[in-house]
Amino acid sequence: VLAVLGLEAAAPGECELTRLLQDKLQYEMRLQYMKHYFPIDYTVQVQYEEVLRPSNITRLRNGTVSEAALRYLWFHVSSQAVLRIREVLPEKHPSWKYTQELCQLFDALGEEYSKYRQTDVETVVADLVKLIHSAGAESRSKAVRPKALLDNCLKVMRMLYGVPCELGIR
Repeated sequence: VLAVLGLEAAAPGECELTRLLQDKLQYEMRLQYMKHYFPIDYTVQVQYEEVLRPSNITRLRNGTVSEAALRYLWFHVSSQAVLRIREVLPEKHPSWKYTQELCQLFDALGEEYSKYRQTDVETVVADLVKLIHSAGAESRSKAVRPKALLDNCLKVMRMLYGVPCELGIR
């Protein structure tokens, strides 16, 4: 029973990192770095599966996917979204340092996840993660604004970590 509870609960390291991410993803920062510093209506090409909205999480929860698997999926989708944004930025772009800091936080979160066995992740989530990291899936791509990617990242993070990590909405 404890092992099952341990898998569902967020680890203390995950909670601390998501708090730091929440601070970095404040509305003012997302607006400045992901909207104001980009041309009007600028979009980034991402795979269809790289857009994770709260409604997707609700649907997966109703399909009895575990919270740990949902957090694992969120991590992969969100870290990939930040990398997609970063790919289009030259090093001297005003948003470069901001995206680099986000990447570092996701790298640290990846270290947290590497401590746990992810073989228990449901097949539907494992398949989505494989799709996200597979090359040649660009045929299923869509154009998304950088700010929208980070907006979804924050909303889903609050859904998944809000209660176990006591994330307050600031």
